Amino acid sequence: MLKPTTTHLALLAAAAALMATTSFAADDPTASLPDNLKQLYVGATSTIVSSAYDDWKAPSGPVKWCHSESYQGNPWRVTLTTELKRLVDDSGASYEMSDSNGDTAQQINQIRAFIDKGCTVITVIAGSATGLDDVIKAAYDKGIPIITGSGSVTSPYAINVDSNFAAFGYDMMKDIAADKGANANVLMVEGIAGSPIVAQEKAGADRALKEEHGLKIVRSVNGNWTANVTKSVVLQALATYPGKIDAVWTTGSESRVVAEAFTEAGRPVPLITGSPTGDAIGYWKATPDKYNFTGYGVLPHWAAEVLYRVTERMLTGQKPKLNTLMMPLPKITLADFAGLYKPCMTPDAVSVFPIPATDPVPESVLDGYFKNPAPTAHYDYSKVPGACS
Repeated sequence: MLKPTTTHLALLAAAAALMATTSFAADDPTASLPDNLKQLYVGATSTIVSSAYDDWKAPSGPVKWCHSESYQGNPWRVTLTTELKRLVDDSGASYEMSDSNGDTAQQINQIRAFIDKGCTVITVIAGSATGLDDVIKAAYDKGIPIITGSGSVTSPYAINVDSNFAAFGYDMMKDIAADKGANANVLMVEGIAGSPIVAQEKAGADRALKEEHGLKIVRSVNGNWTANVTKSVVLQALATYPGKIDAVWTTGSESRVVAEAFTEAGRPVPLITGSPTGDAIGYWKATPDKYNFTGYGVLPHWAAEVLYRVTERMLTGQKPKLNTLMMPLPKITLADFAGLYKPCMTPDAVSVFPIPATDPVPESVLDGYFKNPAPTAHYDYSKVPGACS
């Protein structure tokens, strides 16, 4: 089970203090949220408006659940898709998926095809924050809600199941300053250019850099949240920058290959931020002196589960209070790895992701986002496949 660390508690206290000084206007859609959810919006860059689905009612008859994926080129996305399909299959709905492989125009065409097929709902992992707005409105006009996961879109006609990735990027840069000192040299490794999450994370990191004037970004590259790409661009950065690097700010699940790149280049392994994975935990277990990590649990099973649960609640008549529902990200540091380790976690276990012992978003927390909450149908966290399944 993930336990709050001292750093995590300090961050929560800081967020609570900031929230106490933040005024929530009467017409602010977050004003109706419980305090524990309001604090998740502090510093958010996503579009926040009231939900457009107060009057939506799911059509009677069998549910046709369609899922539009923008990229399946890494294990994180494949794991999310696999878990979402498991959940939808268990609910008794039919399931159909498309993959645009990073092509926004193709994703638009695929969503239009889903509209023409009369899907009951369409879940989306968007390849662009703004590029899908017209097709989202087209789905809305046909009575088909679009629910996005892992990155918000700007359309007010979508329901975004997201996290405050601006705060995620901000907190990790602040963690670097706290751990390595205010004058640390940082290598920045971003994800897929154009992704909604990348823009949010970068905005948060930039805000932290304005506060931590001594932090210096010595190189910035895109690893596309893909292991071989990340390793290649990190090695290239190391070849062109011979100076000291104190930390690597990265938001993905490729911390193990970042550490390997430094070792292969004959360089000291710095502090690496990101999200934990089975291969990273296995690498730490095998070479504890060559790995140093801090980050948050941006986990694919959990991302699929919250996307499923919000959609399923809407299908059973529950009304979201607003268009963007922020989900908490659990803080995870190197101190948590021993509790997360499983025998299947080796340095080569790139498709293995840790599973928290308890649900990071209990049903009671999710209830706060709905006007008429009720437990999610067909959902049982104890049935989530184990990390080694």
